[in-house]
Amino acid sequence: MTISAFTAGTYFQDRNTANLVSQKARLDALTTQLSTGRNAETYGGIGSARTTSLSAHASLSALDGYDAAINANTTRVTVASSAVTQLSNLSGIVQGSLNSGSIASGSNAVQVARNSLDAAVDALNQDVAGNYIFGGRDSDAPPVASSDAILNGVPSRNLDGLKTVVSEQIAADLGPNGNGRIATSVSGSTVTVSEEGAGAGGTEARANFGFSLVSAASSNPAAITTGPMTARTNPDVTFSVANAPAEGDRIRVAINQPDGTQSFTDLIVTANPPADSTNTIPLGTAADTAAALTKRFENQPVASIQGKASLGLAANFGAGTPASVELNVKTPPAAGDTLTFKLALRDGTTQTITLTAKANADAKSTTEFSLTGDVAANISTALSNALKETAGTTLSASSASRATQDFFAGSKTEGLAPRRVSADGNGYAEGASATTVIWYTGDDTSTDPRATASVQIGSDRKIGIGAQANEAPIRAVLAGIAQVAVQSFTTTQTGTSEAARYLAVAERSRSVLTSTNGREGLQAMASDLGLAAKTMTETKADNRAARATLQDSLDGVDTVSLEEVTAKLLALQNQLQASYQVTSMLSKLTLTNYLS
Repeated sequence: MTISAFTAGTYFQDRNTANLVSQKARLDALTTQLSTGRNAETYGGIGSARTTSLSAHASLSALDGYDAAINANTTRVTVASSAVTQLSNLSGIVQGSLNSGSIASGSNAVQVARNSLDAAVDALNQDVAGNYIFGGRDSDAPPVASSDAILNGVPSRNLDGLKTVVSEQIAADLGPNGNGRIATSVSGSTVTVSEEGAGAGGTEARANFGFSLVSAASSNPAAITTGPMTARTNPDVTFSVANAPAEGDRIRVAINQPDGTQSFTDLIVTANPPADSTNTIPLGTAADTAAALTKRFENQPVASIQGKASLGLAANFGAGTPASVELNVKTPPAAGDTLTFKLALRDGTTQTITLTAKANADAKSTTEFSLTGDVAANISTALSNALKETAGTTLSASSASRATQDFFAGSKTEGLAPRRVSADGNGYAEGASATTVIWYTGDDTSTDPRATASVQIGSDRKIGIGAQANEAPIRAVLAGIAQVAVQSFTTTQTGTSEAARYLAVAERSRSVLTSTNGREGLQAMASDLGLAAKTMTETKADNRAARATLQDSLDGVDTVSLEEVTAKLLALQNQLQASYQVTSMLSKLTLTNYLS
């Protein structure tokens, strides 16, 4: 420790010097505060208030980050919402073109649908800053194939488009005789009407294609009786698997519903599936997998199974019983008597065929049977004509609708490509097609499309803004538009088969477009995205208010009042100047000067 020498005569000079140095330090500090607006240059300089400053600055930094995320994603949400709204508008445009109910507008409706499909694909392939917003987590490439590829395929790559898929479905539904797989035969005075197909192949065909015979009724039972209906029975179905699946393999099983439609059950092969899981199948040997599938779908009306070709899946159908009914001509009916047949289609709709007795009817008539000659034979001929007519119009329209929805239900996931009719035409191929266009190539692994992209808007607040082009509402609208776009009509004359087919196509397209998964579903999507945009806007406003409050808390801690600093600086400058002058005068003071 060093003790400075003390001289009594220098005390006042030392004290003045210390005061001047202190004032100069204060002057420097005030000058720095005036130039920077800050209270101090280090947290240590603000003393105990540093805790408040550190906390407030951390909160301000977090708010800046949240606002940056909101700003970066607001455009994305806006574009996505606009695209969904555009799809809804396109749906309305196509419906409007179909509402005239006239075959004369058929060609125009097809062109409108094709233009609308082009616009829909463009809307779904929009990107924001290089990120394709309808691809889910796969956002680095357009998620939807071109409309030309969707409709016509890619011949250079041997890929079939929707037109090929639809034509195969129509042929399968019509059956080899073009009658919707409903046969008529005559034995004496008895007409037998039954579903076609014998053996396992016929059973599988009845599970998937053609009309289902529901009922037959006579307006004059005294002349023509209809026997009791032999109802169709669902066959037992077992499954076989050639090769053991791998973890993550997917298998799709189609089940016939009571209304005639089909629903898909997608199963994931999992090593240790939860006990209550409904969408998994245990990992095991080929035999284990076959047994598990058979048990899983026991006593259910299975229609088809599909998976990757290497699995060698097969659905083995039992015999089953086709629906049938007999009509017995007891006495010649009177002119005007009717026979009514009700048929079910695979899209959940029904079709009624009514035949009216007439003294002399055209042998090609689809609505009348002649009372001249063999009445039973005439009934069989007229019904056969009507079945072929209805199969070529209503059933063909139903086939196009089903095939289109199957096409858009297809996935890039191995084994889940769009279903294709098997080579023998009696069912669907079990091995997933490698020659069909996959219309959607984005992410399809998430069960919640909104969760594929999210924005952190608060310390514990995150909102989902993701979207996928394969969401059910979008698929429904695309299917409703595309099933019209694949059509062509050769005549505009009313009362023709083409007119009936156009009306059937229009009805089914409108039904898909206005379904719960159609425009209503799009409105729900738009609502989700709109709510996300509103939440971000409101959060940003809340952040502004929070930021202002935090800034107020820093006043007097981090920052200083420039007016107050200026006043202090001026006072200190005056004080320092006076001190300098006094010090200068005292430094020149001597005894001679003092006495003089």
